[in-house]
Amino acid sequence: MRFRSTRPEAALQPAPALPETMRAVVFDAPGSTEVLHVADVAVPTPVLSEVLVRVIAAGINPIDAKTRAGRGMSAAIDSWPAVPGFDVSGVVVRTPFDAHPFPVGTEVYGMAAFPRTPGTSAEYAVVPTLSLARKPASLSHVEAAAVPLAALTAWGLVVETALAHQGQRILIHAGSGGVGHFAVQFAAYFGAHVIATGSTRNLEWLRELGAAEVVDYTATRFEDVVHDVDVVIDLIGDVSDDTGTRSLEVLRPGGLLIEVPTGAWPAFREAAAARGIRSTDYKTIPDGGALATIARLLDSGAVRVYVEHVFDLADAADAHVELERGHTRGKIVLCVSDD
Repeated sequence: MRFRSTRPEAALQPAPALPETMRAVVFDAPGSTEVLHVADVAVPTPVLSEVLVRVIAAGINPIDAKTRAGRGMSAAIDSWPAVPGFDVSGVVVRTPFDAHPFPVGTEVYGMAAFPRTPGTSAEYAVVPTLSLARKPASLSHVEAAAVPLAALTAWGLVVETALAHQGQRILIHAGSGGVGHFAVQFAAYFGAHVIATGSTRNLEWLRELGAAEVVDYTATRFEDVVHDVDVVIDLIGDVSDDTGTRSLEVLRPGGLLIEVPTGAWPAFREAAAARGIRSTDYKTIPDGGALATIARLLDSGAVRVYVEHVFDLADAADAHVELERGHTRGKIVLCVSDD
């Protein structure tokens, strides 16, 4: 006997007819923002546990710009043109089986497996089941698309690596950025004493997010006013202003440095060990279970997402220009559909 799901969504939402092609942002080779353009490409085909999502909005992240420029994930791209993008919010239109936990018609958000599959800057995207969760009911699709990669990164840094807890002192660099504004909120939620660096315009906002102390990096060197920190979450690196090296000065012996930007400071492990400080890098884990927990925090109002800029899909190059300016508060999102 064929099993049929008792979920109301499965009963009410037959699989829709799908087009063979879709609009997508593509680039034919690494380069500047000018390599990005919109083209008609084939709608991707889900396999195994993947679902097909009709994309309503797609978040963009620094890793997207780095990959487009020939760094980041670029070396893993094995066919061209490539469709970039990890973050997605949209509606499930194909599932691998009838009783799937995200039936056709379900509003979801999550992360695609780019560049193993085409990315989310397109009208449709394939997404692994384990990288999805139901979209927070209180958020629009544009807001939800800003969450996955940044919030999952922050969750992994704060909750799973730093083990944030009452009384712990955590310094978060670039606290007003995409990852940073979630990291500040998660650390405060779990009781840590949060110190965040940011620009002048973001100081009051960082306090609203839960930072107990804020440091204006344009006016003050953080190592002059911050001491005896248990954990530093470095979202900047050591390239331009020695943020990582200076962070070692404020960590207590046995403290933890989490160095996030890939390749920004190759020698951080040795430098930390020489001072008796623990250290690690970090890579985002696209965990749908964690996304479901984050959704509950968002719906409860304990955590919020901030979207500073929204661009149409056709204006993806302009979105990358804005991203690379490096001073975005929160996130930038591409609007793919008017739904």
